[in-house]
Amino acid sequence: MNALGRKRIQKIYDLADIYHSDNIDKVSDDFILEAGICEGDFDNVSAARYAVPSYWDIGKIYKRLILGAMGNHKSDAVTVLIQIYNSFVSEKIQDYNSSFYYDNPQNILNAYF
Repeated sequence: MNALGRKRIQKIYDLADIYHSDNIDKVSDDFILEAGICEGDFDNVSAARYAVPSYWDIGKIYKRLILGAMGNHKSDAVTVLIQIYNSFVSEKIQDYNSSFYYDNPQNILNAYF
């Protein structure tokens, strides 16, 4: 997320109503190539011992968290998104061996704060 940079993330946010009708793999590949992001070694899926949620499911968790945090921060969505992705909560959400990612949305928000 940080490799994309604020400008690209803002573009994705601003054009989300257009990008949502495109193939998500192509859209993400285009941004990855444009940002020059190389393949890394982060792999939370192979470490998962249980069912792995879809990216749509994880996206819903982040969406609720971002909207909840925006209400308290009085900041724009992109700023809050960057803050959340750089917080410890993001690591907890991405640990599919824990139950955190499907916890009550209010509990996740409280943990973030």
